[in-house]
Amino acid sequence: GPDLADERVDRGAGALEDELRRGIELLFFGYRDFISESDAELAALGLGRAHHRALHFIGRKPDLPVAELLAILKITKQSLGRVLKDLAAAGFVEQKQGRRDRRQRLLRLTEQGEALHAKLLTGQRTRIARAFREAGPEAVAGFRKVLAGLISESERTRVLAMIGQGP
Repeated sequence: GPDLADERVDRGAGALEDELRRGIELLFFGYRDFISESDAELAALGLGRAHHRALHFIGRKPDLPVAELLAILKITKQSLGRVLKDLAAAGFVEQKQGRRDRRQRLLRLTEQGEALHAKLLTGQRTRIARAFREAGPEAVAGFRKVLAGLISESERTRVLAMIGQGP
């Protein structure tokens, strides 16, 4: 079918605005439902989305340096400190000193943290897998391009390399 630029010529600027609004709203509702099961699971533990993001990235890379997690999450040291304190108190995350640099703090999930991470990931994987199946490979490739395009240009290369989806 015609691309967005062709539609703009055919239908005018109002149509483009409608398309952009629909994209924003689909992203909002998709994310709302994508995260809803995890939100409920975490709320029952007195935790929230910031805890979830930290659990995800710590679970993805054991012995993740705190500095690297700060760069990924782009939150203040103080905010991350609260999140890590909560996760450690609940028995989900542990910290240790770096071997070469004792000032470095390395994070990893405990066995209990790994179980929670796996549980949260299972629901999200199921939802993404279903959506990918329904959309088909070409749509999935386009979806990835759109999401990559939402990442700021200054971060895009680093993020795509980190997730294993180079340029």
